[in-house]
Order: sequence, then C-alpha cells, then structure tokens
Amino acid sequence: MPKMKTKSSAKKRFRVRPGGTVKRGQAFKRHILTKKTTKNKRQLRGSVSVHETNMGHIAQMLPLAGL
Repeated sequence: MPKMKTKSSAKKRFRVRPGGTVKRGQAFKRHILTKKTTKNKRQLRGSVSVHETNMGHIAQMLPLAGL
C-alpha cells in the first residue's frame, strides 16, 4: 500500500485545534484593498473556524489529523 499523504496546500492553510475544530484564515484580505472599506478590512482580521459542512473535504485533505 502507498503511504497516505497530506495535501501540501491544506497543511499550509489549516490548523486542527485540540477540540477537533479546524482553524482557517479569512479570505479577501490579500490584495485590491484600496476599494474595500475600512470596516470590511477590520472585520476580515483574525481567524475563523471551518464550517461543519466543509469538514469532510478537510478530513480528506488532512488524513493524519484524526478528523
């Protein structure tokens, strides 16, 4: 059997918290920031949890995370 591998893109973007939830960064904060309002950019700060409907995809990309 071949080894199970983690997707390299997923290990850079997601962190598994001790409770089993997955932390991700906010999107839409990298470029073209001049046309976004200050309020919008402020609300995009920090990190959020991955929604439970997407946890199946995350579990496939991170097979060794125990999700």
